This record gives sequence, C-alpha cells and structure tokens, in this order.
Amino acid sequence: MTSAPSSVGTRARVASILVGMLVAALPAAPVAASPGTGSAAAQAGSAARHRPVPPHVVGDQTVPAYSYADAIRESVWVQTRADSDGDGVRDRVAVDLVRPREAAAAGVRVPVIMDASPYYLCCGRGNESELKTYDANGVIAKAPLFYDNYFVPRGYAFAAVDLAGTARSTGCEDVGGPAEVDSATAVIDWLNGRARAYTADGRPVSAAWSTGQVGMIGKSWDGSVANGVAATGVPGLATIVPISAISSWYDYMRYQGVLRSTDYPGYLHSYVNGRDDEACADVLARLRADSGEETGDYNRFWAQRDYRPSADRVRASVFVAHGLNDLNVTTNQFADWWQELADEGVPRKLWLYQAGHEDPFDVRRAEWVAALHRWFDYWLQGLRNGVMDEPRVDLETAPGTWTTQRDWPAPGTRDVRIALGDGDGVTGTLGGRGARPGQERAYVDESLTEAELVAEPSTATGGRLVFLSGTLTTALRISGSPSVRLRIRVDRPTTELTARLVDYGTAERLQYGSSEGVRTLNTESCWGASTDVDDACYRDTEEITDGTDHAVLTRGWLDAAHHRSLRLRTPLLPDRWYTVTVPLNAYDAVLPAGHVLGLVLGQSDPEFTETDDRDATVRVDLGGSELILPIAGRASLPVVDVAPPVRTAPADPSAARMARDTRPVP
Repeated sequence: MTSAPSSVGTRARVASILVGMLVAALPAAPVAASPGTGSAAAQAGSAARHRPVPPHVVGDQTVPAYSYADAIRESVWVQTRADSDGDGVRDRVAVDLVRPREAAAAGVRVPVIMDASPYYLCCGRGNESELKTYDANGVIAKAPLFYDNYFVPRGYAFAAVDLAGTARSTGCEDVGGPAEVDSATAVIDWLNGRARAYTADGRPVSAAWSTGQVGMIGKSWDGSVANGVAATGVPGLATIVPISAISSWYDYMRYQGVLRSTDYPGYLHSYVNGRDDEACADVLARLRADSGEETGDYNRFWAQRDYRPSADRVRASVFVAHGLNDLNVTTNQFADWWQELADEGVPRKLWLYQAGHEDPFDVRRAEWVAALHRWFDYWLQGLRNGVMDEPRVDLETAPGTWTTQRDWPAPGTRDVRIALGDGDGVTGTLGGRGARPGQERAYVDESLTEAELVAEPSTATGGRLVFLSGTLTTALRISGSPSVRLRIRVDRPTTELTARLVDYGTAERLQYGSSEGVRTLNTESCWGASTDVDDACYRDTEEITDGTDHAVLTRGWLDAAHHRSLRLRTPLLPDRWYTVTVPLNAYDAVLPAGHVLGLVLGQSDPEFTETDDRDATVRVDLGGSELILPIAGRASLPVVDVAPPVRTAPADPSAARMARDTRPVP
C-alpha cells in the first residue's frame, strides 16, 4: 500500500478550492483590486464578508427558502466539441434545469447539482425507475430522484443532462469514451461561460444565473461519467459524488484479461443509445472492433476509458459511496480510484455499506440525505460546517451496524503473506508452516458455479482446490485488496484462474439472490418539496437478512496468458512453471472468533465470465504459492497443520445458472 499524502498538502488544496468558490460566488461585476490590497484570498474573503447573506443561508447551512412549485424549469441544448455521429455538426446535449425563481429575480446566483445520465428516457433512475416527463411545450416537468425537490428550495439549481446520443441529445453513445465525457464537460463549460447553448427554437442562452460551481452526482453509469469528467480537470467542477461507479471501463468489462461477456460494449451502446441504428452504425462498429474482444488486451480503446491515470488532473473533491457486495460494479472500481485520489491529495470522503449495487439513499436514507446536504453546502455554497474535520469514512460493519474511521483501508492495515499447506490431502491449510517447495496439488476445470465451488469445503469435489485456516481464536479484520500468488503449470496455452475468500461460520448476513440485499416496502417517506407531477416521496426500504453458515467475501479472476501484462498475451508452455498473481476485489469484513477463513481456487466461471479456454489441468506448487491478506490490527491466522472440518448446506447452483442469462448494466 502507498502512504497517504501530507495533511499540509491536502489543506492547501482545500484552501485553494474554497478561494475559487468564494470568487465565483461574488457578484457578476466585481470591483477591481487596487495595488497593494493583498492576496486574492484576502480580497475574496473581504468581499464575502460584505456580501448580503442570501435568504437560503442560515448560519452554516442552507434552508428551504424558495418555492419549488414556482421554480424556473427550462430545457437548453449545449454545444459540445465532438461530432460523434459524423454528420458534420457538433453534438448538442439536452440539459433540463430546475432553479429557484426568487433567487433569479433577486440577482442571487446559485451553484448547480448535476446528474448526467444515459438512462433518463430509456430505463429510468432510482429504485422506482423514474423517467423524465415534459409539458406540452417540451419543458421539463418531472426530473427523477429527489435532488431537485430537496436542493432547489435550498438555493441550488439542478441539471439533468442527457449524455450524447441518448434521450433528446444528438450524437452517439461511445460507452464511457471521449464523446460521452465531453458531452457532460461541455455543460460545465456552459455554466462557466465557456460554451454555447440554445433553446429548442435555436436562440442562444447563457447561464448568468449560475455561480459556475458544479457538483456532479449519480449512481452507476451516471457516477462513472462524474469520475470521467473530474479526470479532465475541468474548471468549475467543485465536487463529485460517484455512487457504485466505474473508474476503469476495462475492469468493468474485462476481469484481468477474461471477458465478462461477449460484445459488452456493443450491448451497452444499444441499451441506451437513443438514435436510430443507421446514424450510429459506424460508432457501434468501432466499439466492437476497437475493444479487442478476441484478445482481452488492455489497449488504446480502454486507456481512453480509464480515468485512474488522470487522478493528478482532478480539481474536484470526491465523495465516494459503494456497496461492499456489489457484483455489478465491483469494489476495485472504488478502491483503485480512492488510492489514486489519495496519492494526489484530493479532498475526499467514503461510505461503504453491506449491500450490493445500491444507492445509499436506499440503505441509510436520512443519514445519507443529511451527509449530502452538508457536503454540497461546504463545497458548492462555501459554508464552513466542519464536514471536512470529521472522520473520512462511514463503514457498515454488519447489517445495520455503522462506524466511522480515519481512512480506508483501516489505519494499521498490513499485508500478511499466508502460506498454503497440503493439509489432509483433501483440504489444504492457510497459515502454519506451509507446504514444502515442489509439493503439488492438481485440479481440472469443471466450470463450477460459485455455490458448487464454496459449499462443503471439507468434502472432495473435482474442479476446485480448497484451503482453510484454523478456527479463529480472535476476530480477524480484513480491510483492503487481497491477492493470491500462485506457482502453476498448465497443460494448455491459457486458462481462466479464479479465487474466492470465504467466511465459514454462522452469522446474520444480508441476502442477495435476485436483490441487492435490500427490499422495497409499501410505505413512503418524502425528501423535499413536491408538485402535482413531481413528488418528493419514495418507497422505503430495508435490508434483507438471514442466518447463513458461510458467505463469499471477495472474488478474483485472471486469464493466465495475461499474467505478465494486460496489454499483451503470453501463452503458457505446458512444461514450464509460471508465477502468476490473481488480484481479488477490495473488501472490508470482520470474521468473528470461531469462524474459519477459506481460500477456494477454480477455473472457468460461468456465472461471472465467458471464456472458450476450458478443460485445462492446473498443477499448483503449494510451497511456491501464498495468499496475501490485508489484515487490520495485530490479529493473525492460527497455526494449523490439518484444516478443521467445516460443514455447510448443500449447494443449489440452479439460481446462479439462470442468473447468467442476463447481463448487468452499470
């Protein structure tokens, strides 16, 4: 793990951002500074002190001072730099705005909360799949989610942006690529006077009502766009709140060289693209050709959709939220991005929860709305409410049990190398002296489901290798990104390698199945003001829990021929030993005393991936292999020579096999 940046550097960056916010919030015609009047920060502070306090600010928070029913609702089309459909005309993206009328009448400029999405007309947003609706003149009447209902009365504007090629925007969807990111970036440019926008009848329109300060928010694809826009360093983007979001599209559609699903970029394009097939045929063809499906390599196509290397360009603060059991947008998406941001000293905050691909609004609603309110007040309104002085991380450690901590991974976490032992010849061991060099175990690919792989670990089952720790005598905290280092020999040019960490022991856990660990109730709660066509009320939710005898904590996949580099395949020679590393997705969990930690190795994984490289035999040199486990605190695995017997309920793989028939969308 890399070390955190100095607090001095982080404070300087925060101060710089806040000074920019104060300057942006000043009246449109500021008085020129005379020579010798001091620094820009001092001038901005002095001007801010003499500014009238707007009615939506009371103390260190915003309050609902404006009418939501009377808010200005308008639709504009912002011209981008791209011509993604190749028709000779720059793309124009539809921006539906809701902003306080009283503030506009009084000349009070307001910041903007923005959700840029491909889903507004095709698929819906939120737990109730809300769509945009329009009045007879084509002006926004209902925007999905609660952001406009809650924040517009508190002195914010809300912008619901149709990404290029979707809904009412022109252009073509390029799935996380330059045109998509540019379509959202152009809106921020327009809000800061650097781009043009037009009404439906072609009249130019400005955003003189805006302070230029923008906060992007969104779940899944929407949050992924926010990550991409932040990575451009566009001025005016003050903060982003990516929820269950992608930071590298390669890692979303490829698991270390293994295809998640065939024709995935093309599938996602067709799922959301709002244009006819002929207009975007060339874009779709390029998506399919350039993504390199035949190799699984990381290439230029994927580099354009990888936002992590540009973390040094991020000027915005970042509030990340992610489910620890998200199997749609896996946890490495937040963890790798989080570490890159930390290395660059980006001001940041993190919520981690037990659910899967869920919005925290449907996990811990009241607390989430309050946290967003304070975050946006600080970063968009410049209110010193102390939010950056609080613990950086909110973490759900068990269903309904939350704690805070200084950072993530948990402070004091260290990578512990755990040897693999031969055990009793059926089940190997984790910890202890480990196997002698050259001591081998072999397994043949049988395309087992996850349920088949991890159930009844003390029973001999073809197609897997199982290694168990001793029974834990004290609680064990895992926090971070594990990996498995294997010395292997394979009788094929490549095979898929999979690894899982399993918590064996009875506990009350969230249940996922066809849900994400959360069920929707018949009751409602309201978050903001409403109109006849856009209410602020949403059905309540609760976590689904049950006592189970084991749970898969985290998973990892690798195409063995990509063991040297994701940019190039290196086929394996059948008579040669190779050392490969299978990274597992980031996780955070406490295994109680009395439980057993398991490592389960398999090969092709029909629930999660697609591959033609099957039926290989893999020989593992146990003495040259190890589990690398991020452990918080002083706890460690007990020394064990023979794994303890572990019994679980029999596997029922039928539901998993059926689930493979559908592909997730971010």
